[in-house]
Amino acid sequence: MQVEGVAPLSYNNNMVTADTEKADVLNQFFSSVYTVEEPVGQVSPNSFTVASAPTIQWLAQDMVLKGLHTINVNKAPGPDGIHPRVLRELGAELQWPLFLIFSDSLSSGMVPSDWKKANVTPIFKKGIRSQPGNYRPVSLTSVVGKLFEGLLRDHIQNYVVENGIMSSNQHGFMKDRSCQTNLIAFYDEVSKKLDSGDAVDIIYLDFAKAFDTVPHKRLLSKLRSIGLSEVVCTWIENWLQDRVQRVVVNGTFSTWSKVLSGVPQGSVLGPLLFNLFINDLGEGIMSNVSVFADDTKLCRPVNSIQDVTSLQQDLDQLAIWAAKWQMRFNVDKCKVMHLGCKNMQAPYNLNGTALGKSIMEKDLGVLVDNKLGCSKQCQAAAARANKVLSCIKRGIDSREEGVILPLYRALVRPHLEYAVQFWSPVLKRDIIELERVQRRATKLVKGMESLSYEERLAKLGLFTLEKRRLRGDMITMYKYIRGSYNNLSNVLFTSRSFQRTRGHPLHLEEGRFHLNIRKGFFTVRAVKLWNSLPESVVLADTLYSFKKGLDGFLASEGIHGYGR
Repeated sequence: MQVEGVAPLSYNNNMVTADTEKADVLNQFFSSVYTVEEPVGQVSPNSFTVASAPTIQWLAQDMVLKGLHTINVNKAPGPDGIHPRVLRELGAELQWPLFLIFSDSLSSGMVPSDWKKANVTPIFKKGIRSQPGNYRPVSLTSVVGKLFEGLLRDHIQNYVVENGIMSSNQHGFMKDRSCQTNLIAFYDEVSKKLDSGDAVDIIYLDFAKAFDTVPHKRLLSKLRSIGLSEVVCTWIENWLQDRVQRVVVNGTFSTWSKVLSGVPQGSVLGPLLFNLFINDLGEGIMSNVSVFADDTKLCRPVNSIQDVTSLQQDLDQLAIWAAKWQMRFNVDKCKVMHLGCKNMQAPYNLNGTALGKSIMEKDLGVLVDNKLGCSKQCQAAAARANKVLSCIKRGIDSREEGVILPLYRALVRPHLEYAVQFWSPVLKRDIIELERVQRRATKLVKGMESLSYEERLAKLGLFTLEKRRLRGDMITMYKYIRGSYNNLSNVLFTSRSFQRTRGHPLHLEEGRFHLNIRKGFFTVRAVKLWNSLPESVVLADTLYSFKKGLDGFLASEGIHGYGR
């Protein structure tokens, strides 16, 4: 995909047109978000009691070789110019010298300067192209450095998991968690409360430049508080020091500038460090708090003034946390959404500034309104998919199946199915609107123009999006009950006492409901079909074998195939 270049930029009432000057202007802007850390003083995190100490001698030569073999050769090199293809193809020859370099770096606590450099490419977001603030930085760092970061990240992650250190509310950058698991877990609680007649207030919080402003000394104090070895902490401390970046515009470089704060953009280790930094965000909070990286939301039933006061107190507690750890909320982007017909529409404030009220928010890429309806999300998803489909129609001359179908599956359909187990449509008009996109797409294929939709699907080996969503429900259920999401299932589902004469041993209670929003929610709608599956299907040992058994069962029930 070709990335559009940087337009002439407005700077000090002048238009900057030369690539070198544009690179310097953008580098100055990107560097302006960094913060100088205040004295740590009496600031200290709570200590963790851990079950097992971290392994000291954890790095091994075979780990380096495995890392070399899994390098993505299509990625660009960093400032050191070492291409990932070279590393991968010479993995057998490089494993030993790289192991020695990594071991020496770790034991000495000294990080090579090339690993601390970043080439920053500005990518236009939206708005006026001449404004530097409308570009976001994408950093390229040393591939060799990122290889070691990946090994260290896995070591820290294993330690964190073994000791149960990470908050269960965090879904970002976590194995077996996703935007969808975050949305299902949070709004399951919201929909339950609404169904029981409660009013609910949700507060959506936005940190200002969260990843770029993490103060390093405070971060290190938290890493030490969870029991990470001093060897690892010393290495990370050096890795964070003396970092520099430069902006690249059309092959022209800006001057180098210092990176004073934050977890390094474009790094492998950075996301985990950020999660550990904000891990105690929810401590002492009585409301339901949910986190995906830096996206944070609070909710609680608000049936009395006392409930409103409690939610405000939790908001105040978060403001205290942010001040203590030198993070800032972007108050203008923090919103409150009132749900429920008896909602008091109470006001809330953050650091003395009243929060704006919202009837619809984009939560992790999904539109959520104060009725918990999915029609707006369906419209938005269909619009995005249609836009991409139109680009394919205009930009691709070929109408061959081997061209159109892969493009549809890769670029169009994901817009219609992103986190769809959370917002799956229940209204017929919404179902039709999503299906209409696939109807258009299949008509683009040569020889399909005069066939009916059903005939086109049969010839192309495709199935309706509605059927794909049904199958997706069951696959997601398997992940919750038997698979990688199992540790999240206890709060979402209730097991039913097993009677041998009545189905499989993983039967779940079918939740009761009063409102349609609860009836159509994933944790309610998917249970009935799950309970009807044969024992041989639900007890499958692997996700692959479950899918195979599921497809056979659905076909036998007259719901034929799901595939490409």
